Amino acid sequence: MSIRTSTVVGLTATVLGVGALGFTIAPSVGELAKGRHVEESNYATGAQAKGARATMPRWLPDGATAVHYRISTTNGDRSITAQLPDGLRPTGCSGGAAPAPAVPVKLSTARLPAGAGSKVAINCGSYRVVVDGRDLYAWQTGADWVAVNLAGLQRR
Repeated sequence: MSIRTSTVVGLTATVLGVGALGFTIAPSVGELAKGRHVEESNYATGAQAKGARATMPRWLPDGATAVHYRISTTNGDRSITAQLPDGLRPTGCSGGAAPAPAVPVKLSTARLPAGAGSKVAINCGSYRVVVDGRDLYAWQTGADWVAVNLAGLQRR
C-alpha cells in the first residue's frame, strides 16, 4: 500500500468515525439545549414562592402548598401547580362555571391535566386557571405577560 493510499484510508476512517460519533452525541446535545431554556422551581408554600420570585403572581394564596413553577426563558410561557388550602379559587380571580375562551397550554408540563386548555373557568390576571378540588393548575403565555406589562407601562 502506498503512502497516498494509506493516507486516504486513514482520513476516510477518521471522518466516518467522527461522523458516527456525531450521530451518537447529537441527540443528547439537543436534549440538553432544550432543557436549558426551561427553569423549574419548587416551594413549600405560596408565601415562600412569592418571596423568592418577583414573577410569582400575587393572587397565589400564601397558604398554598407544593408550589411548582416553570418558565420558558425563550418565550416567557409560565405554568404553576399548587395545592390550595381550602379548594377555593384565589382572591382576585374572575370567571364562572362556564368555560371561558380557551388559550392553549404552550409550556408543556406533565403536571397540567390533559385538556386543561379547554377547561378554563377562571382567569387570574393574565393567567388561565383550572381548580380541581384542591389542585390548582395555572399557565400564562409569554404574549399575555408582555401585553399586561405594556398596559401597565402605558398607564404610568
